[in-house]
Amino acid sequence: MNFASDNAGPAHPRVMEALARANEGYAMPYGNDPLSARAVAAVRDLFEAPEAEVAFVATGTAANSIALACLVKPWDTVYCSRIAHIEEDECNAPEFYMGGAKLTLLEEVGGRIVPDAFARALAATRNRGVHGAQAGALSVTQVTEAGTVYTLGQIADLADMAKAAGLPVHLDGARFANACAALGCTPAEMTWRIGVDAVSFGGTKNGCLGVEAVVIFDPALGRELALRRKRGGHLWSKMRYLSAQMLAYAEDGLWLEMAASANAACARLAEAVRALPGARIHHEPQGNMIFADLPRAAHRRAMAAGARYYLFPGDTPLEGPDDTPVRCRLVCDWSKTADEIDRLAAAWAGA
Repeated sequence: MNFASDNAGPAHPRVMEALARANEGYAMPYGNDPLSARAVAAVRDLFEAPEAEVAFVATGTAANSIALACLVKPWDTVYCSRIAHIEEDECNAPEFYMGGAKLTLLEEVGGRIVPDAFARALAATRNRGVHGAQAGALSVTQVTEAGTVYTLGQIADLADMAKAAGLPVHLDGARFANACAALGCTPAEMTWRIGVDAVSFGGTKNGCLGVEAVVIFDPALGRELALRRKRGGHLWSKMRYLSAQMLAYAEDGLWLEMAASANAACARLAEAVRALPGARIHHEPQGNMIFADLPRAAHRRAMAAGARYYLFPGDTPLEGPDDTPVRCRLVCDWSKTADEIDRLAAAWAGA
């Protein structure tokens, strides 16, 4: 009953089988092998972008940071949600990779950037002239850090605002597949067709061992992407092992199949939370993540039964009044079963 993170789940057997096949014999290093070429082509096909620049890296932090570094100058700022992963969970890696560019944090509601807040921030940046950070790029997270999903229209509206100001748009897609499954859209419809210039296409949280794809739709940035990946320490010598994962992931719809499974499990889990007396869900979950308040006693019973998930704040004691609401985060990955969810629900209820 581990609902702590989709990072905690196993890799899909088809990914592991692809790795085993990639391990046979010898292959040229640094992505100069046929398997890597096939994986790049598969990602381009997935995004319907035959000229897109594609680079595989091992972590989401690297994917976001390298992508943003290709879009901005050191004196720029990147506009993002105040709870964006690039702000709260990446140890200033974006600023490090961007050579000093900063982040400007925007008000959010349910994890989604408030357009008026973006407009105000743009105006404030313009009014500072040479003395302040320059407008650099907009970064949007899909699925959001609150477990919600932007509609395609909401992303397009923000992208239109960015383009009117001359800014490129980055999409943090660590849970990109979950958003596509929730919206019933294609990768192209959620990116370049509505104004997104670069995306971090996540695999690790969705059944891969560890691989993310940086996809930049402007081929003129290809050389810079290649150099920044190398300089940033993410040009793997044995790239075939990253490429094998991404090829298995991108081909034959595995990426979407796993995301749909995780989303369905999350929907079932949300129903279990709603059925628990004294529980409250903060935002309607649309992907594979739930933030909710549960009575302390329910958490205590679940943890005693072996459940694992995060409480907020992290040092929240399990001792105390039974009916005190305690916030938690619950995440489903592709491998979650109905039985596992039902066992957690029973533990919460003390059944």
